[in-house]
Amino acid sequence: MIAHTIFFYIFSLIAIVSAIMVISSKNTVHSVFFLILDFISISCLFIMIGAEFLGMIMLIVYVGAVAVLFLFVVMMLNVAQQKNEWFKSSSGYSHMPIGLLIGLVILIELIIVIGGWKYKPDLLTVTSISVEENITNTHSIGNVLYTDYFLLFQLSGIILLVAMIGSITLTLRDRGYVKRQNINYQNFTSAKKAIEKKKIKLRSGLK
Repeated sequence: MIAHTIFFYIFSLIAIVSAIMVISSKNTVHSVFFLILDFISISCLFIMIGAEFLGMIMLIVYVGAVAVLFLFVVMMLNVAQQKNEWFKSSSGYSHMPIGLLIGLVILIELIIVIGGWKYKPDLLTVTSISVEENITNTHSIGNVLYTDYFLLFQLSGIILLVAMIGSITLTLRDRGYVKRQNINYQNFTSAKKAIEKKKIKLRSGLK
């Protein structure tokens, strides 16, 4: 138990420090690396408390896909050398009210959740999720997710699909120098349009 407690505090300290470094680091690439370290520490904490499914999902999905995708995007955008100097600039204050408003809403939500969890201990007694000792927590999560919350699970997938299509549409740029394939033009092309006869003079090329 002593070793378990020591490792718990070590991983908790690493998670807190790395989370602070994510928002305080001036280098964007360093922030992504600290985010990966934060995800790994949280995954270790989940595994230590017996929630191995959540821990492995954190490692596979967040560390293996999301954080690496962030890193690739940051490196492709070449923002590694950009500094957080918008606090000092006179023209960089336009986005601060929106950021402060979103942060205030998140803070209020956290206060409501923590207050409800602390001052209402009877929330645990009214839960409808039955815990069985014969099956693992992975099977329990699967049973609850694909039975009781199946429609919400499908709805979240549709929302993510719409968000992906919207992001692709917003970032799509028409480049004139890029040759694109016109499917309709190819389907309705006849032999007369596809083949053009030219009479070339002797010893002269076709321009």
